[in-house]
Amino acid sequence: MRYEIYEITGQYAIAPNSGQELYDQIFPRLSAGENIELDFSKVNIFATAFFNVAMGQLLKDLSRSDLNHQIKITGISSDGQNILRRVMDNSERYYTQPSYRQAVDGAIEDYVANC
Repeated sequence: MRYEIYEITGQYAIAPNSGQELYDQIFPRLSAGENIELDFSKVNIFATAFFNVAMGQLLKDLSRSDLNHQIKITGISSDGQNILRRVMDNSERYYTQPSYRQAVDGAIEDYVANC
């Protein structure tokens, strides 16, 4: 299955709600072992907020190795690749290292409490 990300995000892949929309479409297919293509052609701007929701949370239930085999990413700029790689590295650490997850969750709770 091929997904044209521009159809979900427009030229800006930045919003968490767009990330959730993509996640909701691809997670069931990936969980079923299907292969997918994510085409980022025509998307010009990327943000971690989008990738955290769209891709990072996949690592909660699926291995990075499986995702690397099941997902083909095309049409993405080098900036987009760098942001995606960083998000996936951080997400993998978050979901596999309980002490890191506790530290991140604690920092977020402190931030929210002080806003």
